[in-house]
Amino acid sequence: MKISGQLTLHDLPRVCPLLCRQTNPRFGDFQTREVAVGEVRFGTGRPVVIAGPCAVESHDQTLAVARAVKRAGADMLRGGAYKPRTSPHEFQGTGVEGLCILRIAREETGLPIVTEVMDTRLVEQVAEYADMLQIGSRNMQNYPLLAEVGRAGKPVLLKRGMAASLAEWLGAAEYIAKQGNLDIVLCERGIKAFAAGEYSRFMLDLNVVPAVLANTFLPVIVDPSHATGVASMVEPASRAALEFGSHGVMIEVADFGLGRPRCDADQAISGETLARIVRFADRYYERSVMEHAA
Repeated sequence: MKISGQLTLHDLPRVCPLLCRQTNPRFGDFQTREVAVGEVRFGTGRPVVIAGPCAVESHDQTLAVARAVKRAGADMLRGGAYKPRTSPHEFQGTGVEGLCILRIAREETGLPIVTEVMDTRLVEQVAEYADMLQIGSRNMQNYPLLAEVGRAGKPVLLKRGMAASLAEWLGAAEYIAKQGNLDIVLCERGIKAFAAGEYSRFMLDLNVVPAVLANTFLPVIVDPSHATGVASMVEPASRAALEFGSHGVMIEVADFGLGRPRCDADQAISGETLARIVRFADRYYERSVMEHAA
């Protein structure tokens, strides 16, 4: 029985011909397209570690976390200047002030920054400050926003929708690619399933990582913070993500000495834990290099 609108992996050549390995054979069956964000390279084999506060709350808070991220050896700084929240009464971010703080943090630490853009009217503004534009889970199927971001001339981090299939996720990436921008990094951040919310925030779908690698040449990373929602789970989830072939991880970090974060405090880890994750990522890469050389 044929059901209208139903998508499977067999539909990928039609849904995303620009990004599907079958219809764009330039990268063969296994090669990943390298995406550059400043000096940082996704898809080279060395995992990229992105870390920082969930939200940019203040100058002191963001700079303290940025310094901790730099000390830990991470590659990029994340932080939300604009925050999509379930309730309109919750903290929504600091807007332009937050973008300015992120710029100061980049100038001090040298870390490229990635931050979320939520509205087509804000793309130009956010692109002026950010090295990489993030499309969050809630906006994965905001097609006008995807097209506008694709035209912005910046690399894009596209998070998977919390209820999106692989075909829907890659179809969203195709909207960006259709604007001539193939500098796209996919980010798995957990999906809603029957156990979501019982013992973790979402279900971390690591099975999707090899599926992404098999069907598209885009790099893929994992956000273990939003996937688990529990700080103690972030480190083991990060290790598992790298073992599954993820090209990196995106992690929330907090400095609790400056107070409890206003956004997602229970999933934020310390700078010391981040440093252990970075060391594991480095060892994982060194091991993989030696295995390929053997």
